[in-house]
Amino acid sequence: MNSLTACFTHPSSNFFPWLPSLCSRSSLPQNGAFCLQKHATPMNKPFFSSNFICSKLHPVQASSFDLSPPPIDHDFLETAKTAGAEVSDEGIIETFHNDDEALDAVDNGAVVVDLSHFGRIRVSGEDRIQFLHNQSTANFECLQPGQGCDTVFVTPTARTIDIAHAWVMKNAVTLVVSPVTCRIITEMLNKYIFFADEVEMQDITKQTSFFVLVGPNSNRVMEKLNLGDVVGKPYGTHQHFSVDGLPVTIGVGNIISEGGFSLLMSPGAAPSVWKAILSQGTIPMGSTAWEKLRVIHGRPAPGMELTNEFNVLEANLWNSISLNKGCYKGQETISRLITYNGLKQRLWGIHLSAAAEPGSIITIDGKKVGKLTSYTSGRKQSEHFGLGYIKRNAASEGDNVVVQDSINGIVVEVPFLAMQRPLSERSN
Repeated sequence: MNSLTACFTHPSSNFFPWLPSLCSRSSLPQNGAFCLQKHATPMNKPFFSSNFICSKLHPVQASSFDLSPPPIDHDFLETAKTAGAEVSDEGIIETFHNDDEALDAVDNGAVVVDLSHFGRIRVSGEDRIQFLHNQSTANFECLQPGQGCDTVFVTPTARTIDIAHAWVMKNAVTLVVSPVTCRIITEMLNKYIFFADEVEMQDITKQTSFFVLVGPNSNRVMEKLNLGDVVGKPYGTHQHFSVDGLPVTIGVGNIISEGGFSLLMSPGAAPSVWKAILSQGTIPMGSTAWEKLRVIHGRPAPGMELTNEFNVLEANLWNSISLNKGCYKGQETISRLITYNGLKQRLWGIHLSAAAEPGSIITIDGKKVGKLTSYTSGRKQSEHFGLGYIKRNAASEGDNVVVQDSINGIVVEVPFLAMQRPLSERSN
């Protein structure tokens, strides 16, 4: 690729109050690497760079950042189209016509996916931590700025609405949710803000871009981009940077795995960040392949596995649930299910012998034991994968089931659900 006119710097607070006043372009890197700057103090200290020299950072107010859409000549979708992407009328990158290659790179390399169509909600105000603590399943009160977690929004009876990936920042909490639930969750949370609560809700989806990096080579990609500071940190840990003065937040893990990374940024920074990641041999992935990956890895989705029909424990979302915090929405039902061992079914992966329709009945010896909720084909024509709820004690990993009367299936543990740690497996 051509020289990347981008300079990554380390801001020192939530919305990057320290911006570079000038980056020298006299010796731009030819390998696409970012200029990562570190500083012991926020002002009046020189920075170092292995690629080119940048000047000092100067303080500005956090509110001065403009997260409005970028000029047309910085439009990321145009950048993707130039690279061969097929983009829907809704602005979603559907495919780069490399779906099989991208799926293979998830296991053997690294892929980058534009998930900017997913919802982003910014929760601010003095009471934001306590508010989210009371309205979702995770323990927000134990988190510090720079940390993160997964949390689940549920109904009062613990039926699932969506999983949110949360970053606790200095002045706000950023939530990443499904495209189909962003409005629902925002409206639901607004209803629970009482008059005296200092909580503000803002949908920042259209004012930001969001990428995820997945695959075993993700750490190497970050290190080559001089972003090794975030490598090896706990899931949800995030740090703030800037590219050409535009904010970028990079977090450990993503919405499908505890490995890899997530990148939240100003849309103006998106083309530079995307090109730099691709320059390290990363494969681009579209939403069609991403949906296949979601099913193969077992990540539940709203309207499929996350509905009013199933509760959060049946969806096996143990990592998102605090078992020792105070009262919160759905807590009474969750506690009762745990106390009385009341789970009736569980979400499983299923290897299928043929294509099957979501909603199909799952049987064993002619008896109904569950329902298929998602289906996808694999990289080969002979590969078929599904997700489905199966009655407790009716089947376990390795057992045979029948789907849709005649399609054979084998119950399997899938990566996203396998990393969940039930109560019996947790230490004190």
